[in-house]
Amino acid sequence: MRSGNPALNANTFLDAASGRVVSAGDNAMTLNGTVNKTAFLLILVMVGAMFTWDRFSGPDSMAGIMPWMLGGAIGGFVLALVTVFKKTWAPVTAPLYALLEGLFVGGISAMFELRFPGIVVQAVGLTFGTLAALLMAYRSGLIRATENFKLGVVAATGGIALLYLVNIVMGFFGHSMGFIHSNGLIGIGFSAVVVVVAALNLVLDFDFIESGVEAGAPKYMEWYGAFGLVVTLVWLYLEILRLLSKLQSRN
Repeated sequence: MRSGNPALNANTFLDAASGRVVSAGDNAMTLNGTVNKTAFLLILVMVGAMFTWDRFSGPDSMAGIMPWMLGGAIGGFVLALVTVFKKTWAPVTAPLYALLEGLFVGGISAMFELRFPGIVVQAVGLTFGTLAALLMAYRSGLIRATENFKLGVVAATGGIALLYLVNIVMGFFGHSMGFIHSNGLIGIGFSAVVVVVAALNLVLDFDFIESGVEAGAPKYMEWYGAFGLVVTLVWLYLEILRLLSKLQSRN
């Protein structure tokens, strides 16, 4: 099994020592439990986002919220890594990750909203609309996470991650890949492709969570599965926000 989401990889539900699926019997991972924990994590993301959103009142407030945003971004990244490598800690690290990531998301959202009023509501609606549509397509069998499908999504996700990494490194030397931020046709096309790839990662997340449930993974994996899904949803939301801003800036 493969997933473009680094939180849900081929060994997600395997015992690190034996390479065999861990079964927890009656105290096993369930689909309802994972759904409930995903909803809880999303609420925590919203709580964190509201904190920085309420403190943003324009360019003059940037100095006040920037430490919260940077702390949220860095802290969220560190906790994400800890969660990936210490899955048993997910019941604690996943909620903390959601709160910290919310601080960053709230600040970014407020900045976009100041320039493009109404864009955040559109981005949130499209994110959850995409989630619902793909979940229905997956459950109905319209979209299947075949090995070729997984390989294609993983390759595309890796390529996008590499482009972003190269662009960050180039930024240290005063250069950048202009099309990533451009509102021209190439820039809009690039963002549209990234949004599609991010959305398709949701299908892989559904597949991995379902695999964990069927394998009888330990109960703490509900938190881990919810964490992986939230990581993808945050990425999808930010990419939709970027795409909408490019489209609106052309008006």
